[in-house]
Amino acid sequence: MRKSEVSSTLTVYHDGQFWVGVVEHVESGMLSVARVVFGAEPSNEEVYAWVLERWSSLRLSAETEPVGPRAGRLPGNPKRRARAAAKAMRQHGSSTASQLALARERERVKDGRREDRAARRQDEARSRWEDRRERKRRKHRGK
Repeated sequence: MRKSEVSSTLTVYHDGQFWVGVVEHVESGMLSVARVVFGAEPSNEEVYAWVLERWSSLRLSAETEPVGPRAGRLPGNPKRRARAAAKAMRQHGSSTASQLALARERERVKDGRREDRAARRQDEARSRWEDRRERKRRKHRGK
């Protein structure tokens, strides 16, 4: 039986207007992400309370992006690599893979809404056509 590696990361950053949290969940090499808007700057206690209360109800995106193998790590001091990664996260908020996954999720939701709207319009048009047809039949019958 193979072990599957599972990890979740919550990154909180200020996007210029709001404090935003990006959740990156990696399971079996596949990345799922979610974006949470906190609004005002959350304290550590508020973030911890949010994790305890709402983590299980978090709506993650579909598993989209395969995460690269761990064997391809950069050589060198692991502490220096960790500092560089932390600095990049502070500057950019979240990883590029999670940003791409969030963009794909927004597009998927937008396409779904567009399809729903088109189906609803089509149903309404069909309903109006049937109503007109029924009125014409009644009028033709003299009622």
